[in-house]
Amino acid sequence: MDALSIEVAESFKEALWKVEKDRDLEPMIQVLSEDCEVGNVAIPQTFQGHDGAREFWTSYRKTFDDMESTFRNVFADGEGHAALEWETEGTSDGDPVSYAGVSILEIEGDKVKRFMAYFDSSALSRQVVS
Repeated sequence: MDALSIEVAESFKEALWKVEKDRDLEPMIQVLSEDCEVGNVAIPQTFQGHDGAREFWTSYRKTFDDMESTFRNVFADGEGHAALEWETEGTSDGDPVSYAGVSILEIEGDKVKRFMAYFDSSALSRQVVS
């Protein structure tokens, strides 16, 4: 197991919790490389660099009133990859929301170069009214 990849994955989790609880994007931006790519299966485009990451995480956070992710598993290989299995619960427009998925991190040095989340986007869209 790659200790640095696990350490970066743990930093990513802490940064995500700051986004969720405090709407504070800066810890997340600090975890991401300057040339990062972020996205998820619900959005057809990916977002590039710190400006793109700010746009992505701001939009993601606006989807929910309150939210909290819990992590069931975190895996890392010795080649700069980590996978996080999670469940997120919260509310959107006062209604309960719950969905689960997996996020893949590509890690370069001590930063996340690429983040992609995979989940059943149709199940989430049925719960979140835009």
